[in-house]
Amino acid sequence: MSDSVNWSDLPPELNETIAKKLKIHKDYIRFRSACSSWRNSTLQIPNHLPYQLPWLMLPRATNQHPQSNTRCFLSVSDHKIHSINVPEDSDHHRRCGSSYGWLVVLDETPKISIINPLTQSKQELPPLSSFPNVTCCLKEIGREYTIKTLDDDVYTCSVKEMRDSFIKKVVFSSSPSNEDVDYYALAILNQTGDLAYCRKGDKRWKFIDEANSFCEDVVYYKDCFYAVSKHGTIAKCDVNGEEPNVSFIETQRQVGGDMQYIVKLKDELLLVTRYTELEFNMDQNKLDIVYKTSEFQVYKLAMNELKWESVSDLDGHALFLGENSSMAFCASDFPGCKPDCIYFTDDYSEWNYDGANGNHDLGVYDLGNGSIEVQVYINQEQLFGR
Repeated sequence: MSDSVNWSDLPPELNETIAKKLKIHKDYIRFRSACSSWRNSTLQIPNHLPYQLPWLMLPRATNQHPQSNTRCFLSVSDHKIHSINVPEDSDHHRRCGSSYGWLVVLDETPKISIINPLTQSKQELPPLSSFPNVTCCLKEIGREYTIKTLDDDVYTCSVKEMRDSFIKKVVFSSSPSNEDVDYYALAILNQTGDLAYCRKGDKRWKFIDEANSFCEDVVYYKDCFYAVSKHGTIAKCDVNGEEPNVSFIETQRQVGGDMQYIVKLKDELLLVTRYTELEFNMDQNKLDIVYKTSEFQVYKLAMNELKWESVSDLDGHALFLGENSSMAFCASDFPGCKPDCIYFTDDYSEWNYDGANGNHDLGVYDLGNGSIEVQVYINQEQLFGR
């Protein structure tokens, strides 16, 4: 008689119990990947996992085939690279946000998709053609959009331009993974900074007309969206009723810098200003313009005095900024995470710096000494071959 055990024949309730003991997302994915019986007896989207430290999506390798769907993610905790197949993020697609582990992806159709790369779950937001200022969408002949401005002027936009320039960033009020809770999605439009929102299941986007234009970032805080403008003004947007309710927090300090981020850290709001520099390089009679991050400045909102106060540390936390929803984590809760540092990825837009090349500006900024550790990852070319 054989003493071997067929692990695939474990009772489903035992598999479920074991799976609930796993607290790290990648361990849960590996457990479900072991065999079909383990996969069938556990949830595709787990609801027991604690908040996870985000993985950083790396730029495509220079030698990677344009049609390749493989994307590389860096785990900050163990500094390992994980390769994941993401069909919705090929060269024909564009990301315009990452929130709660879900990527917001556009292609050359009106569709706005959201996908969780780890679980491969997919959902759709209302299409580009449903924004109030999009008056016409020609899907066949011409393949272009007609867009109306605030001055009632109209202009046309090709499907590629619409994909690349219409939306700057989308953030969620809560995780789309939670099927029992309705979430809101808020979009920042790229060229104007106007805000639009929708609720799970909506067919159309709605504008928040009272909010200031030129919003740069938004965070969900105490049941409202808080949007920061280029100059540090905060718009508090409550979208829980029939119509959005907007109020403004007029601060004394007008901030500078090239990009603004707003972050929730414990029970406070932080404003983070990012400064960049342009480098001009001549290579074989070709001018190459490259930008890089040079500095961050961080401010805390003093509600009583309505002003931004400069801070020199993050109380042991780490910030994650970029095209993702801006986040703060207690560094001591995650091995390998550096306290009082800002992990930043490249949220460059060609609509911000004419002619400058992007998709390379990643690093860790130490708020204490002002140093930047440019992230030198495992050579991705080795993953795809020469």
